[in-house]
Amino acid sequence: MGLSRLAALHGVATSFSPSADVSVSVPDDTVKAVLAALGVDAATPAGVGRSLVAAESAAASRLLPPTVVTWAGEPLPPALAALPPGATLTIEPEGEPGSTEAPPPLRMQVPAATPTPRAGNVPRTPSWWSEPPLGVHRLTVRAPGHRYATATLVVAPDRVPQPPARTHGFLVQLYSLLSARSWGMGDLADLADLAAWSGRTLQAGFVQVNPLHAAVPGRPTDPSPYRPSSRRFPDPVHLHIESVPEYGHVSDRATLDDLRQDAASLCEAVLNKGALIDRDAVWELKKQALELIVQVPLTPGRRAAYCDFLAAQGQALEDHALWCALAEVHGSNWRDWPEGLRDPRSAQSARARTDLLDRVDFHCRLAWLTDTQLAAAQSAARDSGMAVGIVHDLAVGVHPDGADAWAQQDAFAHGMSVGAPPDAFNAHGQDWGLPPWRPDALAASGYAPYRGLLRGLLAHAGALRIDHVMGLFRLWWVPEGSPPTEGTYVSHDAEAMLAVLVLEAHRAGAVVIGEDLGTVEPGVREALARRGVLGTSVLWFERDWDGTRRPLPPERWRRDCVATATTHDLPSTAARLTGEHVTLRHRLGLLTRPLEQELAEDATDTAEWLAYLARLRLLPEGDGDEEAAVRAVHRFLLLTPARMAGVWLPDTVGDRRPQNLPGTWDQYPNWRLPIADAEGHPVTLEEIAASPRLHRLMEVLRPGADRP
Repeated sequence: MGLSRLAALHGVATSFSPSADVSVSVPDDTVKAVLAALGVDAATPAGVGRSLVAAESAAASRLLPPTVVTWAGEPLPPALAALPPGATLTIEPEGEPGSTEAPPPLRMQVPAATPTPRAGNVPRTPSWWSEPPLGVHRLTVRAPGHRYATATLVVAPDRVPQPPARTHGFLVQLYSLLSARSWGMGDLADLADLAAWSGRTLQAGFVQVNPLHAAVPGRPTDPSPYRPSSRRFPDPVHLHIESVPEYGHVSDRATLDDLRQDAASLCEAVLNKGALIDRDAVWELKKQALELIVQVPLTPGRRAAYCDFLAAQGQALEDHALWCALAEVHGSNWRDWPEGLRDPRSAQSARARTDLLDRVDFHCRLAWLTDTQLAAAQSAARDSGMAVGIVHDLAVGVHPDGADAWAQQDAFAHGMSVGAPPDAFNAHGQDWGLPPWRPDALAASGYAPYRGLLRGLLAHAGALRIDHVMGLFRLWWVPEGSPPTEGTYVSHDAEAMLAVLVLEAHRAGAVVIGEDLGTVEPGVREALARRGVLGTSVLWFERDWDGTRRPLPPERWRRDCVATATTHDLPSTAARLTGEHVTLRHRLGLLTRPLEQELAEDATDTAEWLAYLARLRLLPEGDGDEEAAVRAVHRFLLLTPARMAGVWLPDTVGDRRPQNLPGTWDQYPNWRLPIADAEGHPVTLEEIAASPRLHRLMEVLRPGADRP
């Protein structure tokens, strides 16, 4: 009982429910390990007792929780509404982003006698409260009896910005989108070109891309964009080299020409010789070119812009660049570095900043160049008439060996990994190998790492997609050395995490999309919707699960979502319609049941959907036409009230192959495939733009197009 109570006080679950009628107990050893990662002694009964006394004593005497959230225009939270008469509040507001001057403190006092609201009454904002400006502030309360408390005060708008009434756009993995000028993988110039073309020609409202976070270098580099070194800074592998202004002034033209020729060979191999996208080879060529480019002196205006970027990014960029420089010398796993360098604040790390100054500046320069091309892509999107523009993607965590895990060690729970519990789709659970943030450390820092991350991603985004958005509420922690089945949920202060997200999205004027597929805790979708965060709805999963289990009628879909036919982790629409995704999984040994049974069940599911589409008169071409069925699927999406409709770009040309096949590593070329046509031949951006199949599909989505 003591361990359960202690765990509850620290947001650690001692049981979980994989389904509504099932409850599973968490092993005591897991609970103890997670508490230890949070700095709580629960190793022995005596330790549990001491920790419980300390936690309960702190809770009983606390005037305020660690974080207090107020929403603009809404009643005060109980933590403030219940302050004792005579309490004095001092709020130290943060300055405006980019400002060096702090506003003067705000002071308020709870009157000595305040009326007690009657039971059941909705609390209103009391007369003594003056709403502070939006932001994350420091709140101090002094109450009679020498009681004193400090807390982080988050003042947020009530909702994030919303997209227009209706818009459609493309979903694409950027690396897979090669143009005739690419260096072996898609880049930011390709993204800008896709946005400019689709916005102007197809009236598309957005382009959603995979996470562009910095990867952990190595050979081979982990190709997954969801296991980055840093979520805060982008990867310079996405740079379009020729678009860097200094490129044209490099004196060693012969070397640049050789590198460009080698890049053309890489591109040719991928497009016409069956080669996979080789991120390492692409980066090796780009890095050599960039080493030459940074030798070109910046013009005065460019130098001023670079200095402004350095000042704005501050310590976070300096740490990231130092990690990159140290990784060049000592390898990318910082735990194997000399002991003094494992601490970013050590004297040895300080000396390294000086000793490696040129390399630190090189990596800072790359971050700046990438940032400028991200800005150019969003400008191209908005200039084309896109209502939203580029939708960036936030991965759920970072690689344990990478720059963020090194620079923010105090913020991460050591010896823990994020994953997912066992469910109907995966009886063994999942371990993603990503260290989680400590909720207590985030709160103690005023959510500084989280805010810096959001600001960086939102700087050049029309919208932000948050992978596994349920992680704002709770995450499944797996102790090191334990199977995923022996993990447990650890809760965040969801109100605070959501308020910070809404605040930063408001400041950026950006839409927010939550990937809320899979197991979702009750109340999460409702909480997100209340704050204007859109969900994600995938056609094949939208059934009346609580009733007939048949395809969910379009009018019953939720309005506040991005509606799609597929995602990067699912089969393309053509592969699902033909059943090819089942035979692929069979070839790779991923099926848990006989092939015939899987094929029969899949065919039944698909046939039911196609019959429903036909009844809705969305398939006038009749059965047996796969391309027509793809169009019918997207006609259906337009019948739903969804605010945004996403078209998987490979679907427009009939691609059969998934970009990622969960459950595989070496068995399948995840994250390394170019977009291909129905015959499996890779196609360039130029060929995609000219594709008759694409234009037949996009005619369905054109505003004002006739519906069957």
